[in-house]
Amino acid sequence: MDDVAREPEGRGPADAPDAVAWSGIEGARAFAAVEGATDWLLGYPFVLRALAGRIRADEVLLDYGCGPGKVGRHAARTLGVRVLGADTSPQMLALAGTAGREEGIRAEYHLVEDGRVTDLPDGCADAAMCSHVVASLPTEGALLAVFTEVRRLLRPGAPFVLLVTDPACAGHAYASVRIGEPGATYAPGEPLTVRLLRTDGSWQEVRNHAWPVGGHPALLERAGFSGVVQHRPTVAEAAAVADPDLVRGRPWTAERERPPLVITTAFAADGP
Repeated sequence: MDDVAREPEGRGPADAPDAVAWSGIEGARAFAAVEGATDWLLGYPFVLRALAGRIRADEVLLDYGCGPGKVGRHAARTLGVRVLGADTSPQMLALAGTAGREEGIRAEYHLVEDGRVTDLPDGCADAAMCSHVVASLPTEGALLAVFTEVRRLLRPGAPFVLLVTDPACAGHAYASVRIGEPGATYAPGEPLTVRLLRTDGSWQEVRNHAWPVGGHPALLERAGFSGVVQHRPTVAEAAAVADPDLVRGRPWTAERERPPLVITTAFAADGP
């Protein structure tokens, strides 16, 4: 997991149960320490595969909800693109900017304020990606607002690739993420706890919201997108796109039984 355009209701460490999980510099560092193995197997490689061939080297990729920028930097190296990172957290943007400079990545980072990236003009990006933002949003209106802002920043015809975790996969013991409680079902927008494995072996709890993946296409169309297609990547498919060492390194039992991630691809429609 790398990207959250945050309106979080997450919980911090056990000794601070009411803390916002990713707030402040310590929260940003905690988020940067999330391992994300399941995402690097079934998520991010498929996001880049969906973008490949639809954005050329030197064109501009918007990473909306960029967090500390790891996925955006990977995209810059892999696709040869320039990255525009956007996030609601100044601390996340600071971490992303520092890492980008250290790695020599062509990227710039912008603050989302009141749902808008005020210093970026309409149609400034040739493609966009947005990973694990939807679950942090508390209302359907907030989802629509994010999709509408991404549409504003894209030129007509540009692709938008959305990565989400399916709340219907609650209770499965995935390698680096646990969604909700075993046996539980969640109504649209209902709060649920997601547990993320950290690089030190501990688990970080975050309060998210259960937005069914089947509802995203209609919201994207309302926001000005067309040609919406959804895909649930499998472990078998990952063998062709993910890091071979990662694919071979674990049994991926739960990921094989019920893949938890969904990729939605859409295109910015013509007109406003």
